[in-house]
Amino acid sequence: MLDEKYIVNRIEELCLKHNNMSMYAISKKTGISESSLSNLMKRKSVPTFTTLSKICDAFGITLSQFFAEGGVRLDLTEEQKEVLNTWDSLSEREKEKVVDYVQGIVAAKEVI
Repeated sequence: MLDEKYIVNRIEELCLKHNNMSMYAISKKTGISESSLSNLMKRKSVPTFTTLSKICDAFGITLSQFFAEGGVRLDLTEEQKEVLNTWDSLSEREKEKVVDYVQGIVAAKEVI
């Protein structure tokens, strides 16, 4: 069951999973001011759908994944879950390389 602390706790959990991502980094990725994020994290405000969606985008997850309990990934095949679990174990630099590689495959495919 969700309570009023869930959103803040979930954001903190995601920050830890993403190499201790700071509120500054989230602010830069989302366009949400640091003061607004601070108010959210101090439970002085509740995020709108749009704000929460931007925060999810910063972490590379969907709203469904944000609210999934126990880290369950919704509506994914077993193969997709395996790829995402592997992705979660990569460093930011390794993730950048994977993205570059996949984009290269897509670009090469478009040429053919």
